[in-house]
Amino acid sequence: MPSENTGRSTWGSRTGFILAAIGSAVGLGNIWRFSYLTYENGGGAFLIPYLVALFTAGIPLLILEFGIGHERIGSAPLAFRKIGKRWEWLGWWPLMFTMFGIVLYYSVVIAWCVDFIFYSINLSWGDDPDKFFFKTFLNLSSSPSEIGRVQVPILGALLAVWLITWVIIIRGVSKGVELANKIFMPLLLILTLILVFWSVNLEGAMIGISAYLKPDFAKLAEPRVWVDAYGQIFFTLSLGFGIMIAYASYMPHNSNMTGSAVVTALANSAFSLLSGFGVFAILGFMSFSQNQPLEEVVAESIGLAFVAYPKAISMIGGAGPLFGMLFFLSLTVAGVSSAVSIVEAFVSGAEDKFGINRKMLATVLCLLGFAGSLLFTTNGGLFWLDIVDHFINNYGLVVAGLLECIVVGWFFNLDIIRKHLNKVSRVQLGTWWNWTIKLFLPLFLAVILLKQLIEELLTAYNDYSWASLISIGWSWIAITLLVSFILAVRPWKTESHLEKGRGDEL
Repeated sequence: MPSENTGRSTWGSRTGFILAAIGSAVGLGNIWRFSYLTYENGGGAFLIPYLVALFTAGIPLLILEFGIGHERIGSAPLAFRKIGKRWEWLGWWPLMFTMFGIVLYYSVVIAWCVDFIFYSINLSWGDDPDKFFFKTFLNLSSSPSEIGRVQVPILGALLAVWLITWVIIIRGVSKGVELANKIFMPLLLILTLILVFWSVNLEGAMIGISAYLKPDFAKLAEPRVWVDAYGQIFFTLSLGFGIMIAYASYMPHNSNMTGSAVVTALANSAFSLLSGFGVFAILGFMSFSQNQPLEEVVAESIGLAFVAYPKAISMIGGAGPLFGMLFFLSLTVAGVSSAVSIVEAFVSGAEDKFGINRKMLATVLCLLGFAGSLLFTTNGGLFWLDIVDHFINNYGLVVAGLLECIVVGWFFNLDIIRKHLNKVSRVQLGTWWNWTIKLFLPLFLAVILLKQLIEELLTAYNDYSWASLISIGWSWIAITLLVSFILAVRPWKTESHLEKGRGDEL
């Protein structure tokens, strides 16, 4: 269904758009990373910097990305091309390192979840989930240089993940992405509510919930806590990915964009808070059952989902397999909705510039994505995943967000976007929003970037060799940046898309 005078597809409804935006924002990190950060950074006290970050950075920047896409009427490359010809590369770069970086390893993690749905049936991890995951399932090598072989169980699940993604993308915006999220998001909420209700009723659950919410206000004096809070908000809302710009471009002219941004951000954070109750109720149950301090059963990130949770599932008893299947199904649903959004953002950019048929483009991208993902299914795949994830999240996304604020704030008339948003939205933005985009966010993102660089130069990340970090991490950033410039200088096949934005009439 084409939009008015733009030839672009549109969402079938505002609800569909919001569900798709939430689907992109809500991912695996909402379920395990947020809970761990909260525990590590002062428990309930962490919610203070987290909420401050949400309202001072997350919502303003999400509004900006919605505004760019909706007012300039285009995907990230087209939108930045309309802002200024020299900035088109800035639209391509996030699409490059997300499509040919994040989604490659992210789809493999989703494949792990798919496998663990079936492993839950017979509790295949046995008495030692740690050994099962790292030695049997991943067959982890000793270093990134030892790539080894593809693990067949992961390969089969990975193929299924990319096939589902392909089917959703080729169906288009309203019949594919929107319809999928209208199914996925309610399903994810139902699964999460079942798991949380089940978890909080387990014996010892309150031990974990108390640790999750117990405030340690002394932590608020530590700068790292605030950096973690802002970093979590930035990454969890898919900011800097180019996704929200593309999604907003599919909205009709008279759409409440500012209100949609607020609803999306609040829904994403509410899901994180809700998931935290379930995660720590399970950890409290484990602490009680094993008679161990809670800190001994808490694990970060991957260990929490694929080691700690399987241990808990085994301890639940006869209902453990069902609980495990529901848990890993919820992770799969959350992961697929985010993966789809990354591929869709790249499809949108390529469609805008080169006018390539969507089905052919989606097919080629998914085949390339599947082929690229194979690297992360090997014996050394976890090391590559760790390094690529670290560099893209800590450098790629932060630099992209920083440049986005600078380019739109200082090299474009930001009032065009603000006035356009105020014209179509119920929530009105004052000049405070301009200065948040022009000064506060660039300064904060620059501090995060500088801090990370200093730490990186003083101590090699995760004790990897400098050769591995340079040849994998820095090279990944450099190559995607180079390809972005190459794409930007290619001629546009769809000149009609280069017309000005909606706000130029104001």
